Amino acid sequence: MAAASSMAATYDVGDTAGWTTIGDINYDEWASSKTFHAGDTLRFVYNRDYHNVLQVTSSNYESCTTTAPLATYWTGNDAIPIMRDDDHLYFICGIPGHCEMGQKVEIQVAAQAPAISPPLATPPPTSTPSATPPPTSTPSATPPPPSKSSASFLSCSLLVGLVGAATYLIFMH
Repeated sequence: MAAASSMAATYDVGDTAGWTTIGDINYDEWASSKTFHAGDTLRFVYNRDYHNVLQVTSSNYESCTTTAPLATYWTGNDAIPIMRDDDHLYFICGIPGHCEMGQKVEIQVAAQAPAISPPLATPPPTSTPSATPPPTSTPSATPPPPSKSSASFLSCSLLVGLVGAATYLIFMH
């Protein structure tokens, strides 16, 4: 669980261009090139004399309606945390005409990856007592079962390996 929180990322909306109407920035194209998760942060960087950020509903996003925002930001450096997986977030600029010019972004938050369960430790085989015990001078054909400490070590090692593999796959995605 701790690994998931350490992988949180901060995304500057529009990358180096920021939140603006200057240039030919396609914010939806920018967003589609990223994978957002709960715990990540969206940062809107802009000149607050000319822009703001409104979080809106899907229908207000589509119509560029600024009259009923869910939240309003105007600092010029707004850090907005993503709270839930498998969600859509919609942001527009509330300055008249800016949304219509393309200053809007839809964020699709990815569903959480399924939790990796550690493998269950296999109990050592139980031996059925026989009528005749094996001779003590003959070495046993099977090694003794692993001790609890070595079984725990193997389980921890396997879990660390699985978390490492999952982390690799997430970052390579």
